[in-house]
Amino acid sequence: MSGSRKAIWAVVGGLVLVGTLAGAGGVAMSLYANHRRTAQEQPADPAASAQKSDLARFAVGSLAALETPADTPPAPDYVFRDAHGTAVRFAAFRGKVAVVNLWAMWCAPCRQEMPTLAALARRYSDREDMIVVPVNVDATPEGVAQAKAFLDEHRPLPFYGDTRFQLPFEFPGKGKMPQTILLDREGRIRAALSGEADWDGPEARALIDALLAEGGGAASSPA
Repeated sequence: MSGSRKAIWAVVGGLVLVGTLAGAGGVAMSLYANHRRTAQEQPADPAASAQKSDLARFAVGSLAALETPADTPPAPDYVFRDAHGTAVRFAAFRGKVAVVNLWAMWCAPCRQEMPTLAALARRYSDREDMIVVPVNVDATPEGVAQAKAFLDEHRPLPFYGDTRFQLPFEFPGKGKMPQTILLDREGRIRAALSGEADWDGPEARALIDALLAEGGGAASSPA
């Protein structure tokens, strides 16, 4: 066989091999997709579900991503600052249900949900055992100044800051923003949500009322 004919047959053989491999790859991708879809359709692991607390019933609607682990560790013993620069720890809120919101001016979803947190604070303003604690994590003086001005437009929310941007990594969200954590009267982490939510919606109010009721207070949210 001449060299040219050998070259031609080599090309033909190569094309057949490529076509075979492509077909095999397509089948493999199809099998992978089917396996993934089947796995996604499997019911939730009962063991994983058993590790959630009874507050999981509130993970609906705007709070669908709410995490409610059965394990309830205390809030971190971490120092942040109030508007005057005074050191604050979460222990200062013991005896209250605290809605802790970690936010920054560079985080658009943080700013978008802030009006709902302000509305929540106003709704429960007559209760001494419930507080909204927004903690800003902007790291520059300019960012902090903008954050304070922003909160002035969303009264009665107070200003707290963590310019080290470490606090979001101390909570279950591990750095995700925005991040909202609910602490009970004993300062334990009872629920957490990473991402934007309607914190003045019926789901959020029902969750807060459930935590308030644990201490023997009124269970219904203010109108």
